[in-house]
Amino acid sequence: MTSSGPENEPGAEWEAEHDVGEAAAAALVGEQFPHLRGAPVEPLATGWDNTVHLVGGRLVFRFPRRAIALPGIEREIAVLPALAPRLPLALPVPAHVGRPGGSYPWPFWGAELIPGQELAEARLSEAGRMRAAAGLGAFLRVLHDPGLAAEVGADLPVDPMRRGDPGVRAPMARERLAVLDRRGLWTPDPAVEQLLAEGEKAGPPPGPAVVSHGDLHQRHLLVGPDGEATGVIDWGDLCLADPAVDLSLAYAGFSGASRTALLAAYGRPVGAERETAARVLAVFLCAALAGYADSTGRTRLLAASLSGIRRAVAP
Repeated sequence: MTSSGPENEPGAEWEAEHDVGEAAAAALVGEQFPHLRGAPVEPLATGWDNTVHLVGGRLVFRFPRRAIALPGIEREIAVLPALAPRLPLALPVPAHVGRPGGSYPWPFWGAELIPGQELAEARLSEAGRMRAAAGLGAFLRVLHDPGLAAEVGADLPVDPMRRGDPGVRAPMARERLAVLDRRGLWTPDPAVEQLLAEGEKAGPPPGPAVVSHGDLHQRHLLVGPDGEATGVIDWGDLCLADPAVDLSLAYAGFSGASRTALLAAYGRPVGAERETAARVLAVFLCAALAGYADSTGRTRLLAASLSGIRRAVAP
């Protein structure tokens, strides 16, 4: 979800400049990777920045939809092969890197399919949610190790969209919530209002910057039927940032005992400033996802996103 800021009615943000359908995907893949020529191609997912197809039942190919996503695609191609072996959950590793072809002007890439379902789509029991939370916490502990930043972070941008700064994100969250209110999807909540007011007065956490997924929300954590975390996808916003940027999912995706399990597995101090930044970002991301889900008819994502706003202010 690469977006510098909300519009009053955020519809155009995810509209494709180039939308690669099944036939175009088959042609691009078949031309550039002859061993895959004739392999079945089926749509797998669509996001703000990429159209995703499954090729041959085992390879996931990502085709950028918007020019704004291109720097992220290039970072994924450059960094994920080095990052993936160091982390305890699966990452998509670009094994088939495509170049512009035909009428499609941009690079694209394919990786082995990671099994699992988006957290937003999964119907997990409380025990399953605990397992997912613990797996994510252990993953983030490794991802946020300062030594990893020294190894792979030299060419990564530093929080380019200022997601770790609650003073920036709180007003943006208010605008997103106002859109939901106008659509009849959200009723203003005093607890959310209080959090955003605190965020507007706060500065960014003191750091240091660590390797961060950058856009870690409920669509990007994959889980199995029992809740086991299986992978983390969509690394187009990979950057160096305060840990709060990724810890936002601890507050949007989990609450109560499952959040406690996540933070215990994370095992690093969070602190009041980082917690505020993470909670504010959680509200912003969930409000943005809710607007997207409502506009595109994704009922389960809409429900998960609205629940995420409420979780963001829950103990």
